[in-house]
Amino acid sequence: MLDLQNKHIVLGLTGGIACYKAAELCRALIKQGASVQVVMTESATQFITAVTMQALSNRAVYVSQWDAREPNNMAHINLSREADAILVAPASADFMAKLLHGRADDLLSLMCLARPVSEVPLILAPAMNREMWINPATQRNVVQLTQDGALVLDVGQGDQACGETGDGRMLEPEEIVQDLIAAFQPKLLAGRKVLVTAGPTYEAIDPVRGITNLSSGKMGFAIARAAHEAGAEVTVIAGPVHLSTPRGVIRVDVRSAQDMHGAVMSRVKEASVFVATAAVADWRVSHVAEQKIKKTAKGDAPDLQFTENPDILGEVAKSGRAQSGELFCVGFAAESHDLQKYAQAKREKKGVPLLVGNIGPATFGSDENALLLVDAKSVQEIPKANKLELARKLVAEIAQRMKH
Repeated sequence: MLDLQNKHIVLGLTGGIACYKAAELCRALIKQGASVQVVMTESATQFITAVTMQALSNRAVYVSQWDAREPNNMAHINLSREADAILVAPASADFMAKLLHGRADDLLSLMCLARPVSEVPLILAPAMNREMWINPATQRNVVQLTQDGALVLDVGQGDQACGETGDGRMLEPEEIVQDLIAAFQPKLLAGRKVLVTAGPTYEAIDPVRGITNLSSGKMGFAIARAAHEAGAEVTVIAGPVHLSTPRGVIRVDVRSAQDMHGAVMSRVKEASVFVATAAVADWRVSHVAEQKIKKTAKGDAPDLQFTENPDILGEVAKSGRAQSGELFCVGFAAESHDLQKYAQAKREKKGVPLLVGNIGPATFGSDENALLLVDAKSVQEIPKANKLELARKLVAEIAQRMKH
């Protein structure tokens, strides 16, 4: 899935050692389907050459506002009108201060000032020394630029070229690409708080053994990312999975079904949407052995007694906030067969307005899925696709249903 297919991005580079990351960023944008036009300040050429960026973007690089290649000699107008977004990475402290005051004494600043504000978003990825970043003047500039409509990304933390350590590093290329992709997504859940559960739970038998399932958590994490892209404040409560946390999403790691129950109940009171994607174990061992259970001489299997785990979705769906419509609940059903039958039965049993069904063995661990949306009036199939694509469609469905 190419999230930036048919998008034309102007990639602006200002002076700073973080220019070395611009090469990888350019390649990452192109891999996502974008075409990239590089515009550099004179200072940026001290850190990386125009030849390098031309080779990577496969387009001639612009540096001077007096570039004679444009028939009308108005590169700042022509290039900004062709852009779907202007991304300045790295954005130096000096350049951000220049933008704040509307100064336009080079091609890149001219473009930023001349762009159609309502049509061409401006995204800034700051990069500077930690003291420069925390300086009150820089922080005031960030606030004002944001109020003026620019999207100012956060900064990374770590070792800096000067030898110091702290905030101010430019984000990594993949992080910037994710934020750029998010900027293009409609803000269908702006102002909402979304709580998502994801992955399996693990129910211990003894200190080294346990009961779990094959859920990878990929669908839940995709939903968390899609909800964040849609403008929501998102928390994902994750069972034991090996997945990177989506940009901008708060993550809470848990292990057992009881752990997940406690984490959900302590946070769901603030949520406006609850999406129960996790494959929660139905039962747990009643008494967990303190030591590893050894084989007997006769080879007898251990006598395990089970206790039913709390029904997280059912409990949330029966809460006053869910019953009043203040909290919109979405359940998931992973079945091995008769998907529609069991999904409809689960929706009625749990009492949720929307139940999403899928065939578990066909999707666990996969990057793709196919969904069945079941509500009180209809059944809708969403064909097999990338899980992030499906998550965005599901978020759109949730947003639409919350309007009614």
